[in-house]
Amino acid sequence: MTNSWYFAIGVLVFIVGLAISIGLHELGHLIPAKIFKVPVSKYFIGFGPTLFSRKRGETEYGVKAIPLGGYISIGGMYPPKPEAVQANEASAKRSRMPAFLRKIVDDAQDSNAESMKGFDESRAFYHLPIWKRIIVMFGGPFMNLLLAFVLFTILLTGIGKPGTTTTVASVNPCVISLSATSNECAPDAPVSPAAAAGFLAGDDLVSVAGTPVTSWSTGTALIQQSAGKPIQIGVLRDGKPVILTVTPALSERYVVDAAGQPVKNPDGTYTTQQVGVIGITPVTGLVPQPITTVFPTMWETVAGTTQMIANLPSKMVDVSSAAFGTADRSIDSPISVVGVGRVAGEIAGTDVITTQSKVATLIGIMASLNVALFVFNLIPLLPLDGGHIAGALFEGARRQIAKLRRKKDPGPFDASVLMPLTFVVMAVLMAMSALLIYADIVKPVNLLG
Repeated sequence: MTNSWYFAIGVLVFIVGLAISIGLHELGHLIPAKIFKVPVSKYFIGFGPTLFSRKRGETEYGVKAIPLGGYISIGGMYPPKPEAVQANEASAKRSRMPAFLRKIVDDAQDSNAESMKGFDESRAFYHLPIWKRIIVMFGGPFMNLLLAFVLFTILLTGIGKPGTTTTVASVNPCVISLSATSNECAPDAPVSPAAAAGFLAGDDLVSVAGTPVTSWSTGTALIQQSAGKPIQIGVLRDGKPVILTVTPALSERYVVDAAGQPVKNPDGTYTTQQVGVIGITPVTGLVPQPITTVFPTMWETVAGTTQMIANLPSKMVDVSSAAFGTADRSIDSPISVVGVGRVAGEIAGTDVITTQSKVATLIGIMASLNVALFVFNLIPLLPLDGGHIAGALFEGARRQIAKLRRKKDPGPFDASVLMPLTFVVMAVLMAMSALLIYADIVKPVNLLG
């Protein structure tokens, strides 16, 4: 297939992955809502015209044309609109609002009342205990976190991350000293221990000095400890075991840290040591990792995403400068779903990386996307899930304070009064999304160089 077809496949994979991520997010709300007997009239993936829908029980399930979101309709999110004769105080508060704000709140209350038509009022969401409401609202982000865990597990343990494999890439004909200015062997340079022992490119290290080897760093450490001592190294060559006897030569090498980077001295020079070397280099590729690496990777991704969201206002200024000016788009610039889809297509269509690396990168993108959905939805602002959780916690705190002060129970917190703020948040999010989409079209982030 041509690159354009691979590009289209990459975009399609992203769209399907996005739809699945959104569908599972909404399922995370739906399942506990059903368990707690809250009425849910609709469960839809996407926006726009309905492509398919079917009613099962009291819930209509369906798919809409634009797979960039989803929603479920939970009945009774807010307390019912009070009657004027029974709620003079509430009516007075409403009367102090500007007319357009009062209209927003009233519309929210009317929509809330509509969501309970045909259902018993006692099943309304606002009647649930605080902890149950938190579970329902946290269920969506939790599903994204769970999906991210599954994807990171597949990526790290099944495919791996870039690193050195246990396969020999090349055998140096001689041992090059650390101070050498060229990689070429001098005429009088002695043959490297590996070349003398008969190592070949493609040999796969199995053991060093009787110790099984599962990583290149393990084998290197054993070789470094054996300068001047004959040791046996087991390799697989064309699928057959071969034992090679080699005597590592003593040579100066840089000291490296756990990440494989040279250790610097306070004066800026690098730390060196005398170790045993034999003159082989490894094949680099995707190296499967133990399951214990999944949680640290997820934590780093969550922390990085949180920091990115915290810095989003300043980042959006940079995006605007790039989109409407001559400034370059930063490699760490935030991007829209359109931009992510384009990146997925470019990765699938490029010829500079292997198919395995393409699959790994696409899985990594979807895992990171779900972490972003988890973090973003927990921002304590309506209409995000974090806003509903914050409202439930506020109600619980308010009731507890009233109880401690032996005051009358203030009752459910009417979050509909925050709808004007919600509209502001939605307007800001829509404006940011529009700017990112525009920037991703006119000046996209170039991740492939």
